[in-house]
Amino acid sequence: MKMKALLDKVKLFVLDMDGTFYLGDRRIDGALDFIHKVKETGRDFIFFTNNSSKNGSMYIEKLTAMDCPITKDQIMTSGDVTAAYLKSKYPGKKVYLVGTPALEAVFREEGICLTEEKPEVVVIGFDMTLTYEKLERACTYIREGAVFLATHKDINCPTETGFIPDCGAICAAITLSTGVLPRYLGKPCRETLDMVLQRTGYNKDEIAFVGDRIYTDVATGVNNGALGILVLSGETKRADIAASEVQPDGVFESLKEMLEYL
Repeated sequence: MKMKALLDKVKLFVLDMDGTFYLGDRRIDGALDFIHKVKETGRDFIFFTNNSSKNGSMYIEKLTAMDCPITKDQIMTSGDVTAAYLKSKYPGKKVYLVGTPALEAVFREEGICLTEEKPEVVVIGFDMTLTYEKLERACTYIREGAVFLATHKDINCPTETGFIPDCGAICAAITLSTGVLPRYLGKPCRETLDMVLQRTGYNKDEIAFVGDRIYTDVATGVNNGALGILVLSGETKRADIAASEVQPDGVFESLKEMLEYL
C-alpha cells in the first residue's frame, strides 16, 4: 500500500534507458507493459538518458525498433542539458569536445562553437570513439586553464554482457592527470530537473525519476524536490542501498514490478 500511495502522486515518470528500459539491444521484461499502463492511467512519461554517445534521433530509432515509438519531445539526454548550459553560461565560447559524432551533431545544431585549437571550455562526453590523442588534448587544454565540463558522471554503462567505461571513468583519468575536477551536468544535477520542468510544464512534486543508479537517477529526484525511484534491473544491487548517502523513495525489482502498483 505504501508503494501504491507513492506512485499515485506521480503524473510524470522520467525514465532512464540503459539498465532500466533495456540492456543493449534487448528490452527488459515488462518495460513496454509499464509504458502501456502509464498511458492507460492517464499519466505521462519521457525518457532521459545520461548516455551522451547518441542523440535524440538515434534513441527514437532504437525505441521504435523495440515497439516503443516516441516523439522528439519525449526524449532528452545529458548532451542536450550540456548544450543548453553552454549557451547559457558560456555563450560564444570556443569548445573542445571529447565525444561521438552524434554528440558533436547535437552541439553544432545548437550553435556551439567547436574547435580543435585553444578552446576556452573542454567538454567530455561518453565517447565511444575515444583516442589517446583526444585524451592528451583535453588534458593539455585543461592544464592551460580551459573550463572542464562533463555531460554526466556515470562511471560504467550497463550492457547485455556486463559493464563498459562511461563518461565518469574518462573524467577520472583526466582528473588524475591534471588535478582538476569537472563540473558535471546531466543527472543528478539541478539543470536536468530544470530542463524537464521547462519542457513538460509539470511541477517537481508531480515527477518521479526512475532508474537503476542511485547516484544519478534517484539522486536527481531526491536532491531536487522530486521523487527518486530505484529499479534493480541494471547497475545497482539491493546490497548497495544501505551504504548509499542518497536513499530512494521507492525500490522495485524492475519496471514490471512497478506497473503492479499503478
